[in-house]
Amino acid sequence: MDSDQRRLLATMPLHAITSTYGEEGLRERFALDIASWPAADRARLEQALDLAARLHAHDRRDREPYLNHLLRVAIRIIRYGVHDPDVIVAALLHDAVEDHPDELAGGGGQEGALAVLAAEFGPRVAELVADVTNPEYAPDRDAHDQYREHVAESLGASPWARVIKASDFTDNGVGLIHTTGPRLHKLADKYAPLVPVLRDLIARPDTPLDSAAKEHILAQLDRADERFAALRGDAG
Repeated sequence: MDSDQRRLLATMPLHAITSTYGEEGLRERFALDIASWPAADRARLEQALDLAARLHAHDRRDREPYLNHLLRVAIRIIRYGVHDPDVIVAALLHDAVEDHPDELAGGGGQEGALAVLAAEFGPRVAELVADVTNPEYAPDRDAHDQYREHVAESLGASPWARVIKASDFTDNGVGLIHTTGPRLHKLADKYAPLVPVLRDLIARPDTPLDSAAKEHILAQLDRADERFAALRGDAG
């Protein structure tokens, strides 16, 4: 990309970058956002991005590579004002243990995969990934109820994991406009009940974001709630 394109990338909305430039554009935006970070931090972030790209190489999210989602989640957190490399590494790898535990641990399951992440990136990264990783749910209970309960319990004790989940949830909510068919309404049913849970978590005093970032996230949650309500045909 030339210098004019890079300047444009620095200000474009993430889904506009996705639709115009695809994965290349998101990778370039990520590189621009971390360009001023210490070299050691950049190396860890690039290592995490390489691992995420390998693990999710064959994964798709509707019409795009799954890596695009992971890049947007990480970039969005940086735009919240977060410059903690552990948090950004965990954001890039937040679906690795849930989706690819065997590739990470050679059949060791989620615990083995988390141990691999701890060895490669440190225990704090592994803990953050664990906090946003869904467990296996009981088959005799509603999966959406268990999902909401898990998020409330796990994130209640992990302020930084709330930040990762907020970006992930925002990307999922925005991404519904690119989803069609029965899955669209299924996802709306899954995500809608989580909005008030996340609103409460983000608004808490111990959530490590400044007031502007919190207000931005809360406004995005409001827009997502409106989108879910329209999809579900909620009254009002």
